[in-house]
Amino acid sequence: MNVFDKISSSDRYERCNQIPKRVRWDVEQDAIQGASGSADLGPAGPPTPPYTDHEAAGVTPRRNFFAGVAGAMALGLAGSSMPTTLRAQTTAARSSGSDWPGALKGRYRQVVDAYEANSGFPLAFVYTFLMPNDPANTSAVLVLRHGAFTIALHDAMWQKYKIGESFKIIDPETKAPAVKNPFHRPKAGVLPIDDMALDRLLARGTVVGACNVALNIQSKMLAGNAGVSAEEAAKEWAANVIPGVTVIPSGTWGVNRAQQGGCSYCAGG
Repeated sequence: MNVFDKISSSDRYERCNQIPKRVRWDVEQDAIQGASGSADLGPAGPPTPPYTDHEAAGVTPRRNFFAGVAGAMALGLAGSSMPTTLRAQTTAARSSGSDWPGALKGRYRQVVDAYEANSGFPLAFVYTFLMPNDPANTSAVLVLRHGAFTIALHDAMWQKYKIGESFKIIDPETKAPAVKNPFHRPKAGVLPIDDMALDRLLARGTVVGACNVALNIQSKMLAGNAGVSAEEAAKEWAANVIPGVTVIPSGTWGVNRAQQGGCSYCAGG
């Protein structure tokens, strides 16, 4: 006798109903937790996974992982057919208009959705996507939105508006709240992998968009730190976006456009 024959029709129906109920309950709990949390800075990403004991203690296993990746590259990837160096990636046709990110080239395309600074790991995810692929046949897109937007700003804005202190972003060099952008032109050895720095990713042709919604909301939030009006802060932030980064209407808009351009999706955290 088939195992399903031992279960009555009514029992099977009830068991099937339990699955969407549990899923619906999880979604409702996420919504309740989000509503009771701190003020949002823009479109949020997926719920943050629980921290491990190592992460809670300030030890980041991922840093060791990426250090291992760099070591593997130095050894020529142990005879792998993957390229041992990251040559300059073929630059995609850039656009600051409604057709951003422009025409993406190559068979391998991915967008990293950075919705939190996450110790710079969204940049590392771009790097590890580029690393094993042929640069001539690869396009990488990075969207800086929500809590990751300030990665797009020059050092002067970090200091003037106290970005590190306000958003609890630690400079890995000083181990203190960042007073400069720790992910752009850092000293050698500061980041887990030097080539994950924003300036180096831009030099390899990564297409980078920064959320205009986050720019306006966050500059308004921190305007008081600099003693300026919200309007003045927004103008100053817009003028201090790192060259090569395009300010786009919104981060979620950019993620959608990149996927329409053939990119697979990677959550940057």
